[in-house]
Amino acid sequence: MKRIQDARLYGIVDLGYVTAENVEPMTNQLCVGGVDVLQLRAKKLTSMEIERLARLMLPITRSHGVPLVINDHLEIAAAIGSEGVHVGQDDDAVAKARAVVGPACFVGKSTHSLAQAVAAQAEGADYIGFGPLYATGTKPDYVPIGLNDITEVHRRVTLPIFCIGGVNAARLDEIIAAGARRVVVVSAFLQAGDVSAEVSSLKARLV
Repeated sequence: MKRIQDARLYGIVDLGYVTAENVEPMTNQLCVGGVDVLQLRAKKLTSMEIERLARLMLPITRSHGVPLVINDHLEIAAAIGSEGVHVGQDDDAVAKARAVVGPACFVGKSTHSLAQAVAAQAEGADYIGFGPLYATGTKPDYVPIGLNDITEVHRRVTLPIFCIGGVNAARLDEIIAAGARRVVVVSAFLQAGDVSAEVSSLKARLV
């Protein structure tokens, strides 16, 4: 199983873009393409449905050695034994998340500023998401933070930092030039004509 510290490319199966029926094939295509870690994010589904989908994903991700992260739902992560869980700024604290999921499950946290990134490290997160870099349809209510703080956040935070929000192949060069080492890609993968090829092509540029 890959470690979060070694991950460079983070994918998300977002039910805002993927139908429940397509979760399994999408998971497989993302893993075949080479994502290093994969999250299940389903904001509008019931807990029962999210757990059902997570249990469908887990054999696929494990067969590829890809850690599966459950967004928001600590109890589901604990119930299925996923490798990771992710919480937002308005969700449970890292300490509570760790108490629910146990020591074997890593905990990530969303951050939207330098101050939040530093605080998440102090809180004991295992990695952070940093963004959104650009305006994104995935989270239209969030104001983009741009690229200017990427270098500084890497100076002040020693955790793995995954830059997120509007990341795609066309923008990757400027994101890397701004200091990013790891990225999260959502719609650019989920809406690609050939998902695994798009993943493989982008990953090859993350050296």
